[in-house]
Amino acid sequence: MYEPARRVFLALSLAAATIFTLDFGAATQASAYITTASKYAAFVEDASTGEVLYERNSDEQRYPASITKTMTAYLTFEALASGRLKLTDRVPFSVLAARQAPSRLGVAVGDSISVDEALRALAVKSANDVAVALAERVGGTEANFAVMMTERARQLGMTNTRYVNANGLPDSRQVTTAHDIATLFRALMRDYPQYYSYFDLKSFAYRGAIIPTHNDLVLRTPGVDGSKTGFTNAAGFNIVASAVRDNRRLIAVVMGGDSKAARDAHEEDLLDAGFLVLRRRGQGQQTTVAQNLFEAAPIGPITRPPTEEGSADQDGLKIVLTGSQPAAKADAGGLTGAELASLHAAAPAQATPPAPAQLADNDDAAASPARLIRAKADRVEADAVRRHLHDADRGEARAMKDNGDWVIQVGAYKARSLADAQARNIQHRYAAQLRVGHTVVDKGHGYYRARIAGLSAVAAQRACALISAHGSACAVYQPDA
Repeated sequence: MYEPARRVFLALSLAAATIFTLDFGAATQASAYITTASKYAAFVEDASTGEVLYERNSDEQRYPASITKTMTAYLTFEALASGRLKLTDRVPFSVLAARQAPSRLGVAVGDSISVDEALRALAVKSANDVAVALAERVGGTEANFAVMMTERARQLGMTNTRYVNANGLPDSRQVTTAHDIATLFRALMRDYPQYYSYFDLKSFAYRGAIIPTHNDLVLRTPGVDGSKTGFTNAAGFNIVASAVRDNRRLIAVVMGGDSKAARDAHEEDLLDAGFLVLRRRGQGQQTTVAQNLFEAAPIGPITRPPTEEGSADQDGLKIVLTGSQPAAKADAGGLTGAELASLHAAAPAQATPPAPAQLADNDDAAASPARLIRAKADRVEADAVRRHLHDADRGEARAMKDNGDWVIQVGAYKARSLADAQARNIQHRYAAQLRVGHTVVDKGHGYYRARIAGLSAVAAQRACALISAHGSACAVYQPDA
């Protein structure tokens, strides 16, 4: 998988200094050459903090191809978590679904499969017919489901993403970015860890046959517990993957690869370099992914605040990262509220099935139970208390009174229903810590805030520390103290 010479070269170079300057020799060629592709974009982040460890063209729009299906899965998971859908429910196949271009599961018109089978086929085989069938089951029509996809993307902070179909087959209107893909994959793990395991499946059984994954990272790469790939001629070879090593989780995205092999090798190199950065930073050294991978000169780390639950500023929930934020870019491919409304009124027509060479590949897989990141308990709690224990409205610490009036806030949304669902979801997921509390939705500054109230100071602190360690936003305060 890796060239021994490159490994030796990297090891010797890394030992030389804490700020590295690697040259463009044969030792780095495996990763370096892919970045010259015109469609190339990449993004690597620390999933526990949202810190961006590496990015190239990460906010420039690209075609998602079959990675589109991660949003199809997200909305299906949402329906399951809310009780609107069960894994045993049937998913019927319409004429539109059954006639989708390959890759297909091949379900006949009028036949049906279970939601569980559909999710397995979506993740492992990247079945285009299944994606449309799920879209129709959840959204009524694929066109309406595409509007739901775009709306949810906006709520998750994916400002440069637009969907017009559920499977990623070619359509010039369907665009995203490497950054937005990472945001969505993080949301999958954070919001629905009970279903994230679909993206780590190595195979699945269907009507007497075993269908294997074609996603080699799921099969071979240390720590990878979830991944999705995609390909069209216009998009190139795309991949998103998440991996855990040494109790740290990274998310890495590569778009526009020239081949499956080149894409996979570059993704693995980005993960290796990212974990190396985290290890060396833990030893007090300064380094970046780019320096460890293929940069000729050091560059500073690129950082931006992580995207948390909700669609805008959340009182008391901002995580401040080191360094300055990059300037905001124009929302070139985003949709305004009026445009979203027009989509409801006149949904896009189904794209014309592409020629075989343009089809989305089936080089995709699914994921195992979320092995969420845990730091040492004392360090997590200390960091969480320092970061979260402040008044959300006045910005100052309050007296610690263990009187049951403490509140945790776990998101802010434009829609009350989303805030209520998030509060209930968090209370259910952390029932042991939050069993004495009750969910509350308050409106403030134009947003509905998802909260759990009636906690003691100690219970609120401990719950928020645990929630934060698992990658979700959480703030602790006592509003009426």
